Amino acid sequence: MPPAIDFAALSLVDALDLAILIEDEARERYEEFADQMTQHHTPDAARFFSDMAVNEAKHGSELRERRERLFPTEPRRVTREMLWDVEAPGFDEARMFMSAHDAMDVAMAAEIKAHDYFAAALVHVTDADVKALFTELRDEEIEHQDMVRAAIEKLPPRSNVDPDDYADPPVSH
Repeated sequence: MPPAIDFAALSLVDALDLAILIEDEARERYEEFADQMTQHHTPDAARFFSDMAVNEAKHGSELRERRERLFPTEPRRVTREMLWDVEAPGFDEARMFMSAHDAMDVAMAAEIKAHDYFAAALVHVTDADVKALFTELRDEEIEHQDMVRAAIEKLPPRSNVDPDDYADPPVSH
């Protein structure tokens, strides 16, 4: 279990570092999922996960630039070990035969999870600058949910076929 983050004691530089790490973790997970979907010959899901990785990378870069502009020499005190799957989908969310709908459902759940994380953290934040940053991040997660929702609306209706019906069960040799 990761060490608990004391949100009441977070400085703005620490909050920025935390947000950057959250984006990095999500980007890496989406990249892993895109690779898995490519291997499983599900290009629509792979493409969507790749798009999500690009979005997470872009947001992470924006946060990095902000951090470098405001705190170019400050040391990093927040580490990756202090978080786990804040915005990244769980490892078990990717599976064979994922459709674009399935991939978008995974992304939507991750965006909701990230929103809830920042909303819950805000209750404990005391620093005004950190509160403003976490409010911004929480609100951006709603924008991300809207983006995923709009992508879902562009898809054709869901198939009634359950891909698991066609998966081969494991066998022993």
